[in-house]
Amino acid sequence: MIRSLLQHMLGRTGSLRPQSSRSFITSRLSYLDMDALAAQFGTQSTSSSPGQYPATPLSPKDVKEPVASTPAAKSKPLVPVTDLSKSLNDAPITPDSATDWTKSFQGFGDAAFSPEIADILMKDLDSQDVEIKPDGILYLPEIKYRRIMNKAFGPGGWGLAPRSETIISPKTVSREYGLICQGRLVSVARGEQTYFDVENIPTATEGCKSNALMRCCKDLGVASELWDPSFIRMFKKKYCDEQFVEHIPSKRKRKLWKRKDVTWEYPYKLS
Repeated sequence: MIRSLLQHMLGRTGSLRPQSSRSFITSRLSYLDMDALAAQFGTQSTSSSPGQYPATPLSPKDVKEPVASTPAAKSKPLVPVTDLSKSLNDAPITPDSATDWTKSFQGFGDAAFSPEIADILMKDLDSQDVEIKPDGILYLPEIKYRRIMNKAFGPGGWGLAPRSETIISPKTVSREYGLICQGRLVSVARGEQTYFDVENIPTATEGCKSNALMRCCKDLGVASELWDPSFIRMFKKKYCDEQFVEHIPSKRKRKLWKRKDVTWEYPYKLS
């Protein structure tokens, strides 16, 4: 049909076009993609011979609706291998030969440590080491617990052995640890740490370990003053202030605690 249509047009316009132009166009018909043109104009070929495309009208049922172009498929977000909000799958490994500290109570309460070690562990706190939270709770930074333990037992002479898998709740991470000193189990405590986003769970697990160390050290007498009500009252009165401050972004005022030798920093200012 396409060939016939073009030849018919060339015949009708022969008086208007030079003979050379008609010959040129006719000679180029063999280069046309007749199958593509037939598909575009709704015709089909009934001959298997190349170059012959008799026009055969398509029935309505043979006419297919044009397929709309589909946008490129969007790349799917990467799915993490482990869903940290459910479990870390970090159950303690049971050793083949060494002591299984997930269950063992080896050396627990067998004998006291030497007087030299006891003096280091139970030494009175330096007032410069004690910090206070805005809500008035006194605490010793976790790095100072580690310094006391390293001074008493030496680096490598103590450690925290996990005794359970990490438990993750919607807002809290917790895990049980055993404090091992000189090859003996000294104390067992469960550490905990709050978090606000799933991406912060790895950091929360480290805070959980430090919290367990602080609780285990209570059994050794380390920083025991922080649980003594009389010491807490004395320290607050002598070294701390409770003042009304303004939260600069929100303009809200509240009463918070700080050490006397510390000034208020952003986002708070003295009201």
